[in-house]
Amino acid sequence: MSTVEPDTSGGLPTLTDLADLVALVEARGSELFVRWSKGPDADAGGCSRDGLTGVRLPGLSANPLAVESWWGDRSLKVWVARRLHDYRHLPERRGPGVRPWVLAGTEAGRGPDNEPLVRCREPVAWISDGVLRQCEQLVRQHSGEWGSLDREK
Repeated sequence: MSTVEPDTSGGLPTLTDLADLVALVEARGSELFVRWSKGPDADAGGCSRDGLTGVRLPGLSANPLAVESWWGDRSLKVWVARRLHDYRHLPERRGPGVRPWVLAGTEAGRGPDNEPLVRCREPVAWISDGVLRQCEQLVRQHSGEWGSLDREK
């Protein structure tokens, strides 16, 4: 049984289970990033802007889903959950319609927070709120005190 909702709107399919996202990272991890925005159509210009200065950046701010070598043979599921959990505050900060989606791309540089700036080759899938809840639950099992990277808190 697939937990990926089919694309019926002309947009992206939606991943509805953390296991599906983990399988995607396992298959294509080195090229995958997660971006929190209103989606590929809203990001069609291919560039983010620095929040402090307004400077146009040479790619989209995104976070890699590829596992770092220092992670070793630890759980890929925990790795992916943490990558999403760390930025769960962004929909609140950036407003209605902002949600995570997966893209395949290449790094074009680094942003002001040292985040990768990515040139999107292929929008891959939306990530559902259900997946985000699964991530939160998994991260809490490892540490009840682990929070997001929200600077305001």
